[in-house]
Amino acid sequence: MSIFGKIFTWWDGATIGTLLHTSRKGEKVGTDSQGNAYYRSKPKGTERERRWVIYEGANDASRVPSEWHGWLHGAFDDVPESNLPPPRIWETEYTPNATGTATAYRPAGALERGGKRAAATGDYEAWSPDA
Repeated sequence: MSIFGKIFTWWDGATIGTLLHTSRKGEKVGTDSQGNAYYRSKPKGTERERRWVIYEGANDASRVPSEWHGWLHGAFDDVPESNLPPPRIWETEYTPNATGTATAYRPAGALERGGKRAAATGDYEAWSPDA
């Protein structure tokens, strides 16, 4: 992204201000499987520690894995790698949130699929206040 884009956009990576703050006051603590980088501030005196993420690509909070979400919100102090149990056999890989994209789920009858629903089967009786 160009320097102009870094100054005025927030939705794709970090802005110039965030990058400056991160380089001056941040300490990188790790990255996740998607390349997102996690930082914490270097507290001075009575300041509390602050934690944040710099996304690799689009800024989408659903891209933060649950273990890093817990770390960001202070559920534990150590980085997630030291707190995680081994992965379970039923766990699946991350899939991005597709809302608002061409790959979003659109059921039959959705306007994007022509707006035509299947005909009623006759097993439904509408409620009537007089009945």
